[in-house]
Amino acid sequence: MLMRTDPFREFDRIAQQLLGAGTTSRPAVMPMDAWREGDTFVLEFDLPGVRPETLDIDVERNVLTIKAERPASNGDWEMLAAERPTGLFSRQLVLGDNLDLDHVKADYDAGVLKLTIPVAEAAKPRKIEISTASSSEQQAISS
Repeated sequence: MLMRTDPFREFDRIAQQLLGAGTTSRPAVMPMDAWREGDTFVLEFDLPGVRPETLDIDVERNVLTIKAERPASNGDWEMLAAERPTGLFSRQLVLGDNLDLDHVKADYDAGVLKLTIPVAEAAKPRKIEISTASSSEQQAISS
């Protein structure tokens, strides 16, 4: 049941600002999961209630920056509970040189932003052919 008056509401508002609600001066961090599937790295960010047009994803060198915004609801009403953070959400990740940042793919569905990043060709495991003196001599003789 919601109380019409809450003596702790102002305390909760301040605590929320200090511990995680986003403002333009201090963006909130978005929860993330990351894993590798074969030759692809996958990142998922929880962004419920964020409209796709507010998402901004940038890559500069090997720094991935994700920004999103969930605007506060404005209206002619008295707020009884405000537990969902609003404002600017931001996350920066420093990615290794082994990823192909020119081919990042982004999908947004049901409040989850999913980024797939392929492993760079130079970073993929490959077989190294071993040559011996006898195999070089045999090739020269048979030619």
